[in-house]
This record gives sequence, C-alpha cells and structure tokens, in this order.
Amino acid sequence: MKGINIFLAPGFEDMEALATRDVLIRGGVPVNCISITDDYLVESSHDLQVTADTSWADLEVFHPGTDASDLMIFPGGMPGSKLLSQHGELMEIMKDHYALGGSLAAICAAPGLVLSQLDAAILEGKRFTCFDGFEDALIGKGAVYCPEGCVVDGRLITGRGAGWAIEFGLSIVEYLRGKETALQVRSSLML
Repeated sequence: MKGINIFLAPGFEDMEALATRDVLIRGGVPVNCISITDDYLVESSHDLQVTADTSWADLEVFHPGTDASDLMIFPGGMPGSKLLSQHGELMEIMKDHYALGGSLAAICAAPGLVLSQLDAAILEGKRFTCFDGFEDALIGKGAVYCPEGCVVDGRLITGRGAGWAIEFGLSIVEYLRGKETALQVRSSLML
C-alpha cells in the first residue's frame, strides 16, 4: 500500500495515534489517517472524536511500486487494536503490503494482535516490543520480545505503549527521513 497511513479503529489510543501523527508531520512526513469503518468520524478510547482523512468506503489501495518507505501504522488501545486485528480485509492488505516490501509499525497492543497475523516465517527472529501481556502471539511465531520503549528490526517498528508514543513517532521519522531529521524534531520538541 503506497504512502504513510495510520489506521484508526473505534477505541484507538489517543496518544499513540495523534502524537505519532504530529511527530511525523513535524518531520516532514506526509501522513493520512484512515478510518477502518465507512464513517470518517472515529471515537478514541478516551471519547475524542477524530475526523479521518479517508474512510474505508473511500479507500483506494495501490500496491504497485510499494517499497520500504511505504508504511502502515497501527495504534494500540482497546478495543481499537482488537478491531484492527479482526478486520479481515485490512489484515490481507497488511500481509500483501509487507510481502511487496512495505514497512509496518505498531504500538501497545497492536504488535501482539495485528503484527502477529504475519506468517511465522516472516516473524522468526524478529525483535519487537509491545504492551505487557500482548507478547505471547509473536513469541509463539518465533519473534523475540525486547522490553524496550521502541524497537526497529528491518521493516518492522514497534512501540511499547502510550508513554512511548513520541519516541515511536521519532523512530518512524528516523527510519523514513534519517537520524538528523529525527534529531531536529526531537530538539524542536525540547526533548
């Protein structure tokens, strides 16, 4: 899937979606928020109403030319992460995206619920982090749990939870735009 896209399900974690989006924009990364429902308005886990850039009904998926600079981002939160993982069409798009060379990022419960749907052959030996208690599905497929704030392993970027949302965003900026840009954003945020 072309571009940088954050997928919003009802009950997404506010900080993990919006802080990530904000950091990416500060880093010059164009990003779209996509509702996984046919409604543009998506309610967060803390009752914030967010208007997505695109709804599922209006989404056009383009795979030709997909490469590592194309990124699908999955915030955590409940029931958001669970709804993402239960969206069969989205999960098939994610698998195709990764198989064609695209990158994936997930934070909090999303690594364990969403990324765990990738084949074991892909996940074997991959380092990841996630919210405590959501690591078993990935470990079961041979991935290696690292209790760190953010982990980048090849084309997979994972974050531990809401408190790491800015670092997660900075990890994505560094992955896409380089260390210098990430340091500039970090400095502008006074971190």
